[in-house]
Amino acid sequence: MSSERPRQSLPFEPKKSRKKASKAESQPAREPANDTPARETRKSAEKKTAKPSNRKPATREEAAIPEIVSQRMLFRMAILSGVPLFMAISIFVASYFIVINEVFVLPNTAVLLASLGCFGLSVLGLSYGIFSTSWDEDQAGTVVGWQEFKLNIGRTVQAWKEARRESRAKIKN
Repeated sequence: MSSERPRQSLPFEPKKSRKKASKAESQPAREPANDTPARETRKSAEKKTAKPSNRKPATREEAAIPEIVSQRMLFRMAILSGVPLFMAISIFVASYFIVINEVFVLPNTAVLLASLGCFGLSVLGLSYGIFSTSWDEDQAGTVVGWQEFKLNIGRTVQAWKEARRESRAKIKN
């Protein structure tokens, strides 16, 4: 992993400004001595004293996927999902003609499993079409897109981890 270059943000990723919480915000609120449970009182006190964050939400232009990247994604998704979808529908049509013309005995489970397999490949093709596309506007990427897939999955997992860490930090404060 030491050979990996540091992660560069994409042009359409929102900018993040991280400010550390002040000591007053990080200290838990005092618990009043009344009949309400301590957890509920602490949570309601934290909600009242919590200051709104200074982070500005990303504008539509900053959060939007560039047109050229979305066109690449659509093309890959159409190919990688459309071909298996066409195969699944063709299986139904071909099996209908085989059964009607009594070419040979075709078990229903064979038709079901073959068509479900193709529908499953179609769903996987949608996901792979998105993640195997180069998310950089200036680079077209490779035909198969395996390097882009690994990079984009890594970015997505890292973003999930950061979001989870931030949500846990908000809960603790």
